Amino acid sequence: MTTISSQTEQPQSINTVNSNSNSNDANNNAPQGALDGIKVLDLSRVLAGPSCTQILADLGADVIKVERPHIGDETRHWAPPAFSDETSAYYATINRNKKSLTVDITTTEGQAIIKQLAADSDIVVENFKVGGLKKYGLDYDSLKQDNPRLIYASLTGFGQTGPDAERPGYDYIIQGLSGLMSITGPSDGEPHKVGVAVVDLFAGLQLTIGIQAALLARQQSGRGQQVDVALFDSALALLANVGMNHLASGNVPPRLGNQHPNIVPYQVFEAEGEQHFILACGNDQQFTKLCQVLAVDWQQDSRFATNPARVENRELLSTWLSEKFVQQPRAHWLTALHNVGVPCGAIHDIAEALAMPQTQARAMIVDFAAQGSPVRALGNPIKLSASPVTYRSPPPRLSEHTDATLATLGYDSDMITKLKADGIV
Repeated sequence: MTTISSQTEQPQSINTVNSNSNSNDANNNAPQGALDGIKVLDLSRVLAGPSCTQILADLGADVIKVERPHIGDETRHWAPPAFSDETSAYYATINRNKKSLTVDITTTEGQAIIKQLAADSDIVVENFKVGGLKKYGLDYDSLKQDNPRLIYASLTGFGQTGPDAERPGYDYIIQGLSGLMSITGPSDGEPHKVGVAVVDLFAGLQLTIGIQAALLARQQSGRGQQVDVALFDSALALLANVGMNHLASGNVPPRLGNQHPNIVPYQVFEAEGEQHFILACGNDQQFTKLCQVLAVDWQQDSRFATNPARVENRELLSTWLSEKFVQQPRAHWLTALHNVGVPCGAIHDIAEALAMPQTQARAMIVDFAAQGSPVRALGNPIKLSASPVTYRSPPPRLSEHTDATLATLGYDSDMITKLKADGIV
């Protein structure tokens, strides 16, 4: 399945999903997903784990999402906003291309269902607290007895080891503990979190990479393994060059607001009319071109001639640049800087970003209207030429696939009816 251009009556930034002409079942000539044939049992909820399993699903994996009967994933209730079918925007963010199975895993019967599914799965993804599934016999050591090829991916706050292993993990708190918040926000204000749950999403990506590495390793060894990813570890990795600055110097990196710790000028400036833009002057040659645009010869001043000198004198240079930029509208500066090859860009709000022609060209908004769903979703950024991502189905209704999934395990209609009556599914 691939995305196709929207019809004229739809917004230009939207791509629609054609469930008939693009499905692999209906069109044998359609390319298979990179993970076609891979079975994933998704025991995760909220954001980090489900973001991983959605990537796997987009790449073609068959993902069964296990949810609590009658309640489901907490994010189903995180509204407003919601679409017209009451699917919360939050839940729709990371649950397309999945099947919804409701099971009470605290019951013996529910555990039996999960064990049956795990025995025939390639991957189990879970984000319970360390040891949380062991009491149900659903931990890695238990499930691998029946399925030695199983890849068991665990995403926790602090990992499977260490003094904090049993602590719960929350993106916001991890942003604080990891030092990420200490370098985010204005230099003269309080620390800020990033505007989205970046640690959850980055950890989900790390888990995806670990799973794919384990799949490749299994081709050689024939055996699965446990993938252990922690929010805390992921946040520390996100510190990147700023964390390395500390390791190299011993100094504690300050909070610089919109400025770069190692490059100047690399920050936000205000143009005429309180319009803001980003200037990303990455080397001395670009700074010289910037000076040409501004009709100044600051590149000849020893205080600004090299990047180390500009870092040393950032406050003075920033003040001078601010006095220049406020004299003309943003469009003037963006055009002039683009023309000489100095990196720069406007600061968009979300609506402006999603309305960009580039957004449509890259199929970064997907509309499930062709499948009777009002959900529109942000697309997958991974573009594969031979085995592209697919958008096969919108986020599922709670328990939508319970009957069909149980039937594949050998449960007949009477057995399913009894499981429902007993509150097992």
